[in-house]
Amino acid sequence: MQAEQATRVLMPVEAEAYVEALEILTIKDIGTDRWLKQHEYIEKLNMQAIISASTNEDEFVKEFLVSYDKIPVLIHELLTVEVWTQKIFSLLVRMDFQPSSTIPVYTVLYHEATIINLLETIMYHKDTCESAEDTMLDLLDYCYRKIVDLIARSPEDEEDVETPPNIREFVEHPTTFEDLKKQQRALDFDVAVKAVTILRYITDHLDSLPLSTTHRLLNTHNIPILLVQLMENCPWTREGAGRLRKYVDGKWQDVPPEDRMRLTKIEGQVWIALYNVLMGPSCQQKYEYNDYNKNQVLKVRGYLHEVLLDQFPHLAELQRYLEHLSMMEAPAARKDLVLEQVPEVRERILQENKGKWQALAKHQVKTVFNPSTEQLKELSKRWAMTYNLDLLESMLVDPPKCAVCGEPASKRCSRCQNEWYCRRECQVNHWPKHKKACELMAAPKSGQS
Repeated sequence: MQAEQATRVLMPVEAEAYVEALEILTIKDIGTDRWLKQHEYIEKLNMQAIISASTNEDEFVKEFLVSYDKIPVLIHELLTVEVWTQKIFSLLVRMDFQPSSTIPVYTVLYHEATIINLLETIMYHKDTCESAEDTMLDLLDYCYRKIVDLIARSPEDEEDVETPPNIREFVEHPTTFEDLKKQQRALDFDVAVKAVTILRYITDHLDSLPLSTTHRLLNTHNIPILLVQLMENCPWTREGAGRLRKYVDGKWQDVPPEDRMRLTKIEGQVWIALYNVLMGPSCQQKYEYNDYNKNQVLKVRGYLHEVLLDQFPHLAELQRYLEHLSMMEAPAARKDLVLEQVPEVRERILQENKGKWQALAKHQVKTVFNPSTEQLKELSKRWAMTYNLDLLESMLVDPPKCAVCGEPASKRCSRCQNEWYCRRECQVNHWPKHKKACELMAAPKSGQS
């Protein structure tokens, strides 16, 4: 029991209380004590969700969020802080605001990253996606906006994007407001990369989501073409001065020559999402292959080389489909009558605050974003308790757990490098369940699984 408690930020009873307390807040609430308390709850729930997923333990945070119907609340919170960044933060920049400390503003910017990280951890599960209900359309639109921004970044923008500081680093080394603008760009890049993963999870579970989700994904946003453009731009790769760098696990890392052709996790997510939207039976029935769409999709053939297929054997099926598509007229999309829903959350936030952005910015400058020395001391104590990242890091370096029985594991799947096992029997028993994911995420290794 003591060992189990040592690998937790929250006990289940604490997590349940935090989840139950989550509520829908407004733009005006941002930065207030009420908002900070909710930020603390979400931050700790995020830490615990990461630990549970990483150690293959009971994901009670996800279970509570689903059972208490709080996924729509998280999505509403995500969109609220997105609108705040676009409308209020941009005004603070233009106002040449010079606060006594930039930490309160950075906390709001960091809040978006915390929520998207929590959603990235739990949206892998079908029941989480289903519990989003009508807000799934808002989440889909959010991912679309973030990926479009990712594709639209100029080379000059990329030079400014470095690894975003975590909140503890920011608290320990405060910066100027000018630096804050660059850090916001770095955070936004990291958020957009996570949005790609969430989009992949949405495509995993399209058959369990309302028809309007599939319709909006395919016909309103044309996600297949967006993914092709993402593949062509590859914004998580930088090459120059004789070296290759890739954005891996939230950091820019040098890639040694022998690993240049090895796919990273985010590149794998793009391929899985593309496979889902091109090969899924419901998507094939509903996607309209006009001349433009067909020509764009066929560009994918140029990326399906032997090295990739060694890593993703499942993509051979996609390769055959594209060869067939290139030689024949694409089948007409089935025109079902769909009463299309539209996303409402972001539009409602914008309408409720229309014409009030300047007043809101001035109000928050006076009340929450320029604290006195005493207030800053109190806030610093609060942040130190909330962002216990040393604890999180120490927990994540514990020995991995067996995917079957939960015992300490020393054997790892040699193909995908994702699943751990304590003994051969567990690996063999788990193979029927693990096979499809392994084939999609497998990396080339000299050994055999």
